[in-house]
Amino acid sequence: MSIQQEKIKKLVERRASARLGGGQKRIDAQHQKGKLTARERIALLLDEGSFEEFDMFVQHRCTNFDMDKQHFDGDGVVTGQGTIDGRPVYVFAQDFTVSGGSLSKTMSEKICKVMDMALRNGAPCIGLNDSGGARIQEGIDALAGYGEIFERNILSSGVIPQISGIFGPCAGGAVYSPALTDFTLMVKDTSYMFLTGPAVVKSVTGEDVNQEQLGGASVHASKSGVAHFAAKDEAEGIAVIKELLSYIPQNNMEEAPMVPTDDPVDRTDDSLNEIIPDSPNKAYDMYRVIGGIVDDGKFFEIHKDFAKNIIIGFAHMNGRSVGIVANQPKILAGVLDINASRKAARFVRFCDAFNIPIVTLVDVPGFLCGTQQEYGAVITNGAKLLYAYGEATVPKVTVTLRKSYGGAHIVMSCKQLRGDLNYAWPSSEIAVMGADGAVNVLYAKEIKAVADPEEQKKIYAEKKAEYDELFSNPYQAAQKGYIDDVIEPRNTRFRVIRALEQLAGKKQEIPAKKHDNLPL
Repeated sequence: MSIQQEKIKKLVERRASARLGGGQKRIDAQHQKGKLTARERIALLLDEGSFEEFDMFVQHRCTNFDMDKQHFDGDGVVTGQGTIDGRPVYVFAQDFTVSGGSLSKTMSEKICKVMDMALRNGAPCIGLNDSGGARIQEGIDALAGYGEIFERNILSSGVIPQISGIFGPCAGGAVYSPALTDFTLMVKDTSYMFLTGPAVVKSVTGEDVNQEQLGGASVHASKSGVAHFAAKDEAEGIAVIKELLSYIPQNNMEEAPMVPTDDPVDRTDDSLNEIIPDSPNKAYDMYRVIGGIVDDGKFFEIHKDFAKNIIIGFAHMNGRSVGIVANQPKILAGVLDINASRKAARFVRFCDAFNIPIVTLVDVPGFLCGTQQEYGAVITNGAKLLYAYGEATVPKVTVTLRKSYGGAHIVMSCKQLRGDLNYAWPSSEIAVMGADGAVNVLYAKEIKAVADPEEQKKIYAEKKAEYDELFSNPYQAAQKGYIDDVIEPRNTRFRVIRALEQLAGKKQEIPAKKHDNLPL
C-alpha cells in the first residue's frame, strides 16, 4: 500500500470514528433514553445526502483537570450545511455522547462559524440543543463561548430565521440562545429548560419540584410561553421544524415560497354568514373562520397551548404565505391580557421582519381587568402589541367580525396604526365599549333619578337600544373612513386575497433611527 493510500485509509478510519461521537456505548445509552443522536437528528432534518459537515476534526484545547488525556473529534457538536426541500440551511446539533454535550471554547467556535456562514449567505440557522451546559473544566472560556453565540443570535435577529430545537437538557446560560431565536421547539418527557435545576431551587426556595415540572415541554408550551411547540417525540419535532420553514423566507430580503393551490380564490363559505351568534355574549370558534378563508383549510398554529385567547400562526392564501392573528371568543371571550399581548406582538414583529403579510381577525371586548393584570404590567404588555402593529410595514389586512371595543380596538391593527385595508362584517360593533357599559356611564344619574323601578328598566332599555343603533354595527366607522368596506362574511376569503394582491408591491418606511425603544 502506497503512502497516499495509507493516508486515505487513515482519513476514512478517523471519519468513521468521529461519526461515533463518544462511542457506541454512549450512543446506546442515548437511545435507551428515547433520544436520537446528533447525527440521526440531522439526517431526519435535512434532505437525504445534502449534509456537508464542517470542522469534523476539531478538538478541545483544555488541559485542566486531566482534560488533555481525552479528546474526541468534533468535540461535542456536529455542524454543517444542507438543504430542506431543496432550500439551503445551516445547522448545528449538540452531541450528548461527548462530555454530555457540554460547551467548550472550541465547541462554541464551531457553532459561531456556522452561524456566521448562515448570516453571510442569507440562510436559516437551526440549532438542535442537547447539552449539560458549560464545560466546567474550562471555566470562563466556556462562558465566553456562550457570550459569542448570544451576540451572533442578536446580530442575526430579523436578518435570517433562527430556530431552536430542544432535544435534551438545556440549562443555565445555555437557555439564552434559544430564547433569542425566533422559534423554540421542545420534546415532551425528554427535554427541559431552566436557569437553575431542582436541587438549587430546593436549597434556595424550599420548593420540591422535578425537572419536568420545573422546565419541561408542557410547562414552557402552556405556562411560560418559552416554547412555541411541544412535540410528542423527536421525529414529530423535526417534522414541525421542516413544516415551519415552508412558510418563511430564507432571509429578510426575500419572500416566503409560493405554494400552488387548487383552492379557488373566489371560493365562498356560506357557513360564515351564520357563524356569529345572535347573543353578543355567546361564543363561537375562531378556528372555523380561519379554516374557511385560508387555502385548503390548512393552518399552521404557533404557541397553540399558550394564551389561548388569541390565535397566531401561518397559512397560505392563493399560495402566498400569511401570518394570522385572531382573537378567540371561546377563551375568555377573546379578551386581551398580558400573555396574549406579548404572544401576538412577538409574532407580528417576526412577520414584519421577514416580509410576511399579516391578516388580523378581530373579535375583542377589551383588555382583561383586575389587580393581577395591572400588577403584571398589562399596560406595558398591551403596548407591545400596539407598537408591533404600528411599526409593521408589511401588508396589513384587518377584518372585524364582531366586537372591537376601546383600547383593544386600537391595538388590533386599526386604521390609525397604518392598517392598509380594514374590513368589517355587518355583525361588527366598533365602539368605546359595549352598550350595557356605555348606558351605565352615560345615563346612570338620569336613570337613578327615576323612583319607579319599572320606569328605570324602560329608560335603560330605550337608551341601550339607542346606543345599539349607533354603535352595534360597523357603519359609524365606515362613514368616517375608519373601515374601508363592510363585506359579506361568505366573501371574506376573496376580499382578503384581493387585498393582499393589491398590496403585494407595498413600500412603506419608518423614520430614520438607530433603533426603536420597544416598551419591554
